[in-house]
Amino acid sequence: MMKTDIPLFNLRTPARLWPAVKQEAVLATAFVCAVLTMFFVPPSPAYVGYMDFRVLALLFCLMVVVAGVQSCGLFDVLAQKLLSGSKSIRLLCLLLILMPFAGSMLITNDVALLAFVPFAIVVLDMIGRPQYLILVITAQTLAANLGSMATPIGNPQNLFLYSKYHISIASFLTAMLPYTLLSLLALALMVFLFKKEAIEVRFDTPRTISNPRQVYLMSGLFLLCLLSVLHVIHYGVVLALVLAAMLLFARDLFRKADYSLLATFVFFFICAGNIGQMEQLRHFLSSIMAKSTLVSSVLASQLISNVPAAVLLSGFTDRWKELLIGVNVGGLGTLIASLASLISFKLYLKTPKARPLKYLGVFTAANAAGLLVLMLAAGLWNH
Repeated sequence: MMKTDIPLFNLRTPARLWPAVKQEAVLATAFVCAVLTMFFVPPSPAYVGYMDFRVLALLFCLMVVVAGVQSCGLFDVLAQKLLSGSKSIRLLCLLLILMPFAGSMLITNDVALLAFVPFAIVVLDMIGRPQYLILVITAQTLAANLGSMATPIGNPQNLFLYSKYHISIASFLTAMLPYTLLSLLALALMVFLFKKEAIEVRFDTPRTISNPRQVYLMSGLFLLCLLSVLHVIHYGVVLALVLAAMLLFARDLFRKADYSLLATFVFFFICAGNIGQMEQLRHFLSSIMAKSTLVSSVLASQLISNVPAAVLLSGFTDRWKELLIGVNVGGLGTLIASLASLISFKLYLKTPKARPLKYLGVFTAANAAGLLVLMLAAGLWNH
């Protein structure tokens, strides 16, 4: 028999695993929570009933469809058209901030930041205003998290809650409109933090749409996704059409989906489902949610981020409006309150002469102020 020197357990494996765990901290947390609850509720065919396959399918479809549009350069073309020409620094920064605010309503807060934060970095470097970088990226992050709360497809937790509670589109928009308008006003007032001076913006290499046919195809699929969100078309039909289009015309989009987010949902579905079978813990969480669903969801978002908070807490309350507002407003606050905020931070760290501590200071102060304003508004309106 051949003897091998390969050990059964490589002592260096944990060292290589740790960076991956840090990279996907929320996924790792979801996995640990799911495994722990399995000791109390052993795996069984009932686990299948925990899953919301509609949410998982629509999330996947929206991810790859928006990625398909983004890869064609459409967002860059629109941004250049908006920013080109003579304008004041205040107007330029306002446009940089409002692009992720408006964009996140349709393409999610994560994608909006991935599209527009790098663009803002390029623009501010081009006009020689690097001193505004931290403030603009912080404002863009706030804008993406706040704008995304306006629609069911703006972020994953909205899509999940919209589906779970069978919320009508009118009820959803009515619930979130006051907070969206207040957020827009607050973001607009931030322009007074910038100097009032004129600037000329010219792009040396104008961006063009690289694949118009793909833009048309993905735009059509995006409309089908919206119709499915509104319960006009069954999600299974849309999933089949999206998969067929990817296999025939854009197989590279399979790599663009955020599978870690999908896995996070699966693990928290298991965790929440198992907790629902544990009577004492279920009653404890239900009693906490009964006291203040809004406050509980905001606090939970600060610790585990708003997407897992929505999944976990939704099983213990029927107050969908308070939960919806709580996990959206709760996206402000700590750096992990919304996973989209980590995207901005990582993009900033890649810039020359990045100052992480200063960024975190500005980010935390701005988020704390925004969270305070929206919580006060929620208290007044609910009262």
